Amino acid sequence: MATTSHLYIPTPVQRRITGTLLVLFFILLGVVALIPFASIVLTSFKDSGEIIRNGFNLTADFKRLNLENYEYVFSGSHKYFRWFGNSLLLTFMQTASTLFVSAWVGYGFAFYEFKGKTALLVCVLILMMIPFEILMIPLYKEIIALKLPNTYWGVILPYLAHPIAIFFFMQFMKSIPREIVDSGRIDGCSEYGIFLRLILPTMKPALAAMAIFLGMASWNAYLWPLLVIKDSSKFTLPIGLSSLMTPYGNNYQLLIAGSVLSILPIVILFISMQKFFIEGMTAGSVKG
Repeated sequence: MATTSHLYIPTPVQRRITGTLLVLFFILLGVVALIPFASIVLTSFKDSGEIIRNGFNLTADFKRLNLENYEYVFSGSHKYFRWFGNSLLLTFMQTASTLFVSAWVGYGFAFYEFKGKTALLVCVLILMMIPFEILMIPLYKEIIALKLPNTYWGVILPYLAHPIAIFFFMQFMKSIPREIVDSGRIDGCSEYGIFLRLILPTMKPALAAMAIFLGMASWNAYLWPLLVIKDSSKFTLPIGLSSLMTPYGNNYQLLIAGSVLSILPIVILFISMQKFFIEGMTAGSVKG
């Protein structure tokens, strides 16, 4: 005798309850994630004496909060805005160059068949799993051999062909119909023209999503720039702020207020590209 299985279908009331609980759960997660940010923002309005006595917390005498820390950031004798400008320049250079080179490599993996393709793709996947600290010393020796220490190109070069970006772009381009490439070849377009004129314009969502990821990684990078850059006038913002922490005294006014202001470029980057972000992260998941 055949048995029949019954598919459980939740009632509308159960779906509403489940949806409400999920919303409350994610609101709670959001609040927990915002607590450290709210703490540093609130602390940035306190004087250094109170910071030393009480540390970072969400309690404060609102009558004693002031803008002195931010006034010092904009008027004090320090290199904060030089470090800020260095980080902006390096982030722009590194993100733009990595996007372009990694997109080229992803295009080759997605649309071409060549000898050794599988082996190279395996190498890309392996590089995604190896911690950067293992590669750091060999890369530094290579930078010395190329005579690029204490230069921004020494910071950028190891990231030009980023394994995560290559794999991401390859998966995205697999969703692009191959007929686009074939039609370009029939019309006499060169291989470079096909990529620049036909493929690259369709990759705006993927480029925007990866620009957020790479921009955040470059802006917050500390260990590799610290190893390569020695001149304090070329310090990026994370290195410059960390240099304020010394055994002989800490400039809390600049350190904390400067840390809050350092968040603004990433927020602006995300807001400007958020309409492409979800589309770019999901477009390559299903091959069309």
